[in-house]
Amino acid sequence: MSNNQYTDGQLLRAILESAVDGIITIDSNGMIKSANKSAVRLFGYDISEMLGMNVSSLMPEPHRTNHHKYVSKYIETGNAKIIGIGREVLGLRKDGQQFPFWLSVGEVKLKDERIFTGIIHDVSELKDTQSRLLELNQKLEKKVEERTNKIAEIVNKLLETNKNLESEIVERKKAEASLQESQEELQSLLKKEKELGNLKSRFVTLASHEFRTPLSNILSSVSLIARYDSDDLLEKRQRHIDKIKDSVRNLNNILNDFLSLSKIEEGRILLQPHEFDFVEKCREEIDYISDSLKPGQTIELKFDKEIINIYSDLTLIKNILINLLSNASKYSAHGKQILVHIKDDRLNFNIKISDQGIGIPEGDHKYMFDRFFRASNAINIQGTGLGLNIVKSYVDLLGGEISFVSNVDNGSTFEIKLPKKYIDQHE
Repeated sequence: MSNNQYTDGQLLRAILESAVDGIITIDSNGMIKSANKSAVRLFGYDISEMLGMNVSSLMPEPHRTNHHKYVSKYIETGNAKIIGIGREVLGLRKDGQQFPFWLSVGEVKLKDERIFTGIIHDVSELKDTQSRLLELNQKLEKKVEERTNKIAEIVNKLLETNKNLESEIVERKKAEASLQESQEELQSLLKKEKELGNLKSRFVTLASHEFRTPLSNILSSVSLIARYDSDDLLEKRQRHIDKIKDSVRNLNNILNDFLSLSKIEEGRILLQPHEFDFVEKCREEIDYISDSLKPGQTIELKFDKEIINIYSDLTLIKNILINLLSNASKYSAHGKQILVHIKDDRLNFNIKISDQGIGIPEGDHKYMFDRFFRASNAINIQGTGLGLNIVKSYVDLLGGEISFVSNVDNGSTFEIKLPKKYIDQHE
């Protein structure tokens, strides 16, 4: 039995020493009892220096001075401000440098003492990345604003030129020359706009790439609309107006992806569950997306029960449905059918969305829910690579599961299992 205990102790120590996050244990007086290699590396001390040190030495002021009072007050009142909760705090390295980390604290009550365990996850790189992304995003917004103002200026020139064309022949020729010059300037600006795609951050690079196509369609359609000024050309004008609407819709979808990603990253998704009929809401979302299906595509809805009442967050569920239905349409050819099948049991409900599209190569399956990942056979199809990542995040928030089966050229089936009654795990 002693041999087993010794082996278990060795195994536990090996696990702690191999952990990526720092792990420190202290007693009720704040004295460090143990620290793993990651903790020693993060704070820059030798293990011999850390053992027996008061953990407040690893904190900047005012927490260094007040730490003992925090622990004493908790022991006295049992009112936990961080134990079992976790929060972001600042650490102080041996060289005096401060760094941010996420601290989770747990408590173990032994026979004659209390031991507190702190798990330290360094978020310095994440903070630096967020700062760089913010700076790059501000630069991009400034560039877009400059380009938008310039485009507005050019469009105004085109409208003015078009008005002058109604005067006399000589003025028309001059106006046409001016129009040609303006178009060349517009093309030059468009070329410069495309060059913004060379930003180093993958996030900004992807956003720039996805914005480029719809912006190009809008700009070219605007310049062509200016030419179609007679009644017999109204059909062509309407075609370009519809093209602009489609491009704006694509831009809106891309923005929604990035806004959803931002909210998930920042933990700003506030669930608001209430009771509703899932079958009815599913019908509504199918009706909503039907207008954007490819020619000949249809969506068939099947269900076990006419009414399936659930208690969940309607907004997240609608976003999940729209995303999966949009994907089913996007990656399927004209005239193909999409099947939505809802199953109900006592505690959960399942929804399957099947298409007859291009499918997913087997080698890509394990990456499909990764952020920014695009399947190898979908590189030339417009998308951000965020949709399925966002869907999985929403499903996780609702306490559900998502899976799929797919083969190349044989379509895909995504299955979601969600509880009929959402339970807040943080309460």
